[in-house]
Amino acid sequence: MKIEVFDNQIEPALKALKKEMLKEGIFKEMKRRAYYEKPSVKRKRKQAEARKKRRKALRRSQSNYD
Repeated sequence: MKIEVFDNQIEPALKALKKEMLKEGIFKEMKRRAYYEKPSVKRKRKQAEARKKRRKALRRSQSNYD
């Protein structure tokens, strides 16, 4: 990831960086890695994420037919 700073304008560059990090899920990844996650909890989290992703894709495909 690369954010360029023009004319020493740091505030807009920081805003762009935060937006990019949110989009890529880096904040969520950092929060998740802060503490040890047991394998059983990791498995359940991944299953929940997969369910959420499937439901979202199903909703998206059903809205195309409406």
